[in-house]
Amino acid sequence: MIMVGMISIYALAAVGLSMQFMMVINVLMTLYIIGGNALISRFIGQGRKKRASALLYALGIFAIVLSVFVSIGGYFGSESLFRLMGSEPEVIEQGTLYFQILCLGISLIFIDALLYNALSAAGDTKSSLYIKLFSAALNAFLNYVWIFGHFGFDAMGIEGAAYATLVAYLFNVLAYFILLKIPHAKLNLIPIIRVKDLKRAWDVGWSGALDRGISSLSFLIFVSIITAYGTAELAGYQVGLRVEGIAFMPGFGFAIASMALVGQSLGAGDKNRAFNRGIISGRIAYVFMGLVGVVLILFPEFLVRFFTKDYATIQVASFYLILVGLAQIPLAIVFVYAASLRGAGATKITLKINVLSLWFFRVIPSFIAYKMGYGIIVIFMIMNIETLIKGILYWYVYQKRDWLDTKV
Repeated sequence: MIMVGMISIYALAAVGLSMQFMMVINVLMTLYIIGGNALISRFIGQGRKKRASALLYALGIFAIVLSVFVSIGGYFGSESLFRLMGSEPEVIEQGTLYFQILCLGISLIFIDALLYNALSAAGDTKSSLYIKLFSAALNAFLNYVWIFGHFGFDAMGIEGAAYATLVAYLFNVLAYFILLKIPHAKLNLIPIIRVKDLKRAWDVGWSGALDRGISSLSFLIFVSIITAYGTAELAGYQVGLRVEGIAFMPGFGFAIASMALVGQSLGAGDKNRAFNRGIISGRIAYVFMGLVGVVLILFPEFLVRFFTKDYATIQVASFYLILVGLAQIPLAIVFVYAASLRGAGATKITLKINVLSLWFFRVIPSFIAYKMGYGIIVIFMIMNIETLIKGILYWYVYQKRDWLDTKV
């Protein structure tokens, strides 16, 4: 995003908007990932590695088949998606180029997500750490070479960024396949398809996918409201999101840990340990995210200037960071407790909470505020209030412990 920001504000907005579309595509990944995670973690907790490995193979076949249809639809529908969001012509042109290239590699993205999540559910996050570190370095290097044109290559701009991303995903998938061939790895690929286990994964996954689908739709509508304010506001929001990603990382990390540990503890039949591991993960996450939130509040402009020199974009992104810095602790609770419930297979509960919160406390109030003529800062304030309400809802549900009795 930093390198793309050097091209133009339109390229920055285009890539950011493409990431919103990828969130919608992630909905389809959820169909097999969340249910797969819940089952794999329980199988590992029960000491049934072969059963978990066979499920991984079956989910991989399903992911590849699904990705083909998504790739075709995304490639030919790219321009229409950007037009639907009400983007300016320059953003539509740049975004279509970028997103069409990404769609060519949807199969790689689907497989990478499946393998990353499956290994995490099995308790192996260190392998992914090393794989992702190398691929991130490779991605950054290729961005530098292909976006700006170095070492004899022509400058490809935003297209170069897309190609660099796909090469990084290709490396991830190859590395994971090599890892899965090691006999003592947490998981292997066993070419057995157990329809019963696939059905169990889908039974959990459909409500998780519906949850993500409705959430993604609400985020797209929310972004379209921001887009209506102008390109500077859209770019500022996207830059703010990327900087906030610094705070997200501890939350995501401990959410993954909680999901795996809760699922494995329930697989071993220990409900108290499952509950306590979620609590511990949540405490660590909100300490880390709270500290990063302080940094976002104190140094917003310094962080934003790495991405763009456009004054209007810097102002919008800075206001965004100050506000979201205040919401990092409830956001940490949302991350970890939602992941804990999904690890237990309680996806119907997360569906209800997210739909209620996002639509009634974020999207509808934001639309009303826009129509009444309020500025972008009010939209960001509404977003923060919704995060706080959702955090309270997840805390209440988690403490009730009913989700520990979920059958998978």
